[in-house]
Amino acid sequence: MGYLRGFVPWIVSAAVSGSDWRWGATGGLLSGLLLLLQDRRRGVGLDALILEISTVVYFAAVGAVAVAAPHSALSNHTDVVSFAWLALTAWGTLAIRRPFTLGIAKRQTPQAYWDQPGFLRVNDHITAAWGAGFTFIAVTLAVCGAVHAPGWVGIAAHVVGLLAPAVFTKAYPARVQARLQAHGQSQGQAPVTASAPGPAR
Repeated sequence: MGYLRGFVPWIVSAAVSGSDWRWGATGGLLSGLLLLLQDRRRGVGLDALILEISTVVYFAAVGAVAVAAPHSALSNHTDVVSFAWLALTAWGTLAIRRPFTLGIAKRQTPQAYWDQPGFLRVNDHITAAWGAGFTFIAVTLAVCGAVHAPGWVGIAAHVVGLLAPAVFTKAYPARVQARLQAHGQSQGQAPVTASAPGPAR
């Protein structure tokens, strides 16, 4: 449920925007702010909420455009723009050497391991997997819109683009840890836990 909770604003926006994209942006913004405030009150650090903060910024910006120019062409492309924004968030945090999964993983790992190369490298790879997934969805939806592909193609892109990095997030750290143990190096090595986007539990 922690994973699903992180995407609640996007689900709310998609469900509401069918009638008016202004309501979709408003719903996404309000639900995103509510979840962000709840996490802050629970003591979750800002470094573990990068994706949630990015979500709020996105809906605030889109909401402003929707109110100022309700007939903007952007209203027909919010699906592509939203995943492009998520991809930009993921790749951007990698570019500045602060992968967005790092703060989430730190909540599950002793502080002594936070600066070890293996711990940082695993989070780089997991953040890259999510960036690739978001990019795949954005590009596929853009192409589908251009060639008027059937709706099921876009749905399939969503499933693949979200499920693949989620599975990778679960399997990759365990595989790295198993490899370390197989080489007799597990003692004193950094745990390589990481988490899918969404509030850590």
